[in-house]
Amino acid sequence: MQSPNSILITGASSGIGEALALAYAVPGRQLWLTGRDSARLAAVADAARAKGARVTAAALDVLDRQALGDWIRAADDGVPIDLAIANAGISGGTGGGDGLSGETEEQARRILAVNIEGVLNTIHPLIPRMVARKRGQLALMSSLAAFRGMPGAPAYCASKAAVRSYGEGLRGELMGQGVQVTVICPGFVRSRMTAVNTFPMPFLMDADRAARIVVQGLAANRARIAFPWPTYAVSWLLGVLPPSWTDALLAQAPRKA
Repeated sequence: MQSPNSILITGASSGIGEALALAYAVPGRQLWLTGRDSARLAAVADAARAKGARVTAAALDVLDRQALGDWIRAADDGVPIDLAIANAGISGGTGGGDGLSGETEEQARRILAVNIEGVLNTIHPLIPRMVARKRGQLALMSSLAAFRGMPGAPAYCASKAAVRSYGEGLRGELMGQGVQVTVICPGFVRSRMTAVNTFPMPFLMDADRAARIVVQGLAANRARIAFPWPTYAVSWLLGVLPPSWTDALLAQAPRKA
């Protein structure tokens, strides 16, 4: 695949989104970055510009379908977007509320909305344009949590499962129209989202390492980028084993505060 010249990244103000923005920041490349925290987003944009990239950043909520769609279409009118990474997402403790009660009903509803509708609001303004150009790539941020519903984070797991399934189906739907689709399934990555976890996180990796894995996988047009492999293997196995075998084990799994 030809190296993308114009890249959109949502949730670019921290975590993997920030690391991806900096990994893709090279002289002459156009980056379109969004995030909810304007101060952090501005800092990421400045760091990307220091590496030579051209950067346009906007503090936008991915749930604001109209505003986000208008901004994306305007960006695509300026420098057609080659790669869109729908990265923005939240988990229990990071999506508002008191931050102490995990997935309450309100948090569950917001997690499902942000993590699913936010992805749809990011990619659908671009799909007809990419199809018309017969080129482009969409990357949907799922998680290894997508393979099995976990007692400590049912809404988060459900939202990421929906993104994974939707992305895999969309890949097949758009494959013959010149548009590539990849689903990204990371394990534990150091970020504001995992910072609220008080339990052990196996194979926790830095965001910059995760970004390198994602960049390489997208360049190869991999259908699924899942890492690290030991966590991926366990997640996959938990998803295929009968629930009667795993329910008792998972009931003892640690939860967010």
